[in-house]
Amino acid sequence: MNPRPDISQPQMRMPGDNPERDQQLRILSLAPTSFFGDYGCHVRILEEARALQAQGHEVTILTYFKGKDVPGLRIIRTAPTPWRAHYEVGSSRHKFVFDILLSIRLLRVLSRNRFDLIHAHLHEGALIGSLLSKPWRIPVCFDYQGSLTDEMIQHGFMRANNPPVFRFWRGVENLANRLPDAIFTSTIQATEVLRSELGAHKLIYPLLDGVNTDVFHPDVLTPAERNALRARWGIAPTDTAVVFLGLLARHQGIDIILEAAARVKAQGKAVRWLVMGYPGVEQWRFAAAARGVSQEVIFTGRVAYSDAPRMLALGDIAIAPKLSLTEGSGKVLNYMAMGLPTVAFDTPGQTQYLGNLGLYASVGDREQLANHIISLLDQPERRRELGRLLRARAEQFSWRKAGQLLAGYYQQVLGHPHRHTSHQHIARSTEAVHNTQYEHDHI
Repeated sequence: MNPRPDISQPQMRMPGDNPERDQQLRILSLAPTSFFGDYGCHVRILEEARALQAQGHEVTILTYFKGKDVPGLRIIRTAPTPWRAHYEVGSSRHKFVFDILLSIRLLRVLSRNRFDLIHAHLHEGALIGSLLSKPWRIPVCFDYQGSLTDEMIQHGFMRANNPPVFRFWRGVENLANRLPDAIFTSTIQATEVLRSELGAHKLIYPLLDGVNTDVFHPDVLTPAERNALRARWGIAPTDTAVVFLGLLARHQGIDIILEAAARVKAQGKAVRWLVMGYPGVEQWRFAAAARGVSQEVIFTGRVAYSDAPRMLALGDIAIAPKLSLTEGSGKVLNYMAMGLPTVAFDTPGQTQYLGNLGLYASVGDREQLANHIISLLDQPERRRELGRLLRARAEQFSWRKAGQLLAGYYQQVLGHPHRHTSHQHIARSTEAVHNTQYEHDHI
């Protein structure tokens, strides 16, 4: 296998190195989703806000009606839909109405408050924020977490073989990419792709995910606590457990996990699979039964983000079968910080974190994925060594560093002359990071 790049966050002078010189900003985080939902982009939104607050910046999150409030964060919500106040998480055609309500609330918020910039999440946020903020001339930064059209195909909302529909939504996506003043990407690959599409004049900065290694760490449970919690879920102390934590959706590879479980069982290997997340738990339990692995696969349902470290500590191996080639995969950093050897598809969003320490299957290759699990079952020493190295690598990716980098990008967008991180410097830093080879040998 070819060496994989070490792409920890670029090292440069950050806000916070000299607090007296750093301008404290008022930031509106525009989140067209049901924040907070304990998964995916919600974790990124939360941790970015916390990292900015730790530097003294004021963050307000504007989001949909439904979602959990988070202590310490100012959250403004839309009105509920007139016909249905409660709805299931995940992509939905109701989002068009949610976005209209979000737009109405945004106009009211902007008319009554002063913000230095808008940090818009997802393509809907980029479009809504860029168009509606024009009367106030507030810079808009787009937190790009993957291709809109790729996501629509993955979620089954659109077929790639329908050219007119694809061209329409691709046009919407291009507009959303071009309108904001700057773009922050969750993968190095996305930075390069967008720079090639939008040109060198566009401010496009890499902003990888992070992890709090003080919260996510292998010793979060004592051996006795671990055995007791495993027993609650029907996992014996001697069982090998494979864990997944995330959204239960086809594009996350949940059906692939079930197929891998069936393949491993067919090889006579005794493994428990702890699949943590939501929605559609009953649907997936039925799918597990249809594949003959209902006894092996345990669905926990929704796991609070605060409980994630304790639940991940129950595992011996982590699995990351995400299919998207354009999205990030922040959950991998949590696996790494927990010291879990990780089997994953070979996507840019996962290889950028795992480096040479991941066990990779070609995207969609279910047999290869299962074989990697099988290969780890009989090699406990290798599992421990991989876990130790992954834990060390995870410490390169902290939300504190990501937040400092983000604040530096804000200052660059706002054009403050006292900042020394020019666009050209950041581009060179990205290139240097991308070309640096990870030092550990592949084992």
